[in-house]
Amino acid sequence: MGQRTRLAIGALLALAFASALLIATLGQMQVSCEVCVEFDGRRACREGAAEDREGAVRQAQSTACAILSRGITEGMRCDRTPPISVRCTE
Repeated sequence: MGQRTRLAIGALLALAFASALLIATLGQMQVSCEVCVEFDGRRACREGAAEDREGAVRQAQSTACAILSRGITEGMRCDRTPPISVRCTE
């Protein structure tokens, strides 16, 4: 078997593995939510995806709070702040 053939087979196997991983990951994330949070006078909206609505909202709020807060203590306060809006799609 030549080097080109081995490289082609390796590339095909890598592509098949990446495709299977992507399909498995996307199959688990069934709900997508956009959450807007206002914290200390600033506002951020971010999206999150998870198996259920609660997980997607939590992920989106956590991402928004990472932008709005400075440090762990503020981040925890922001995470406990009720969102100003939540929009989900399944």
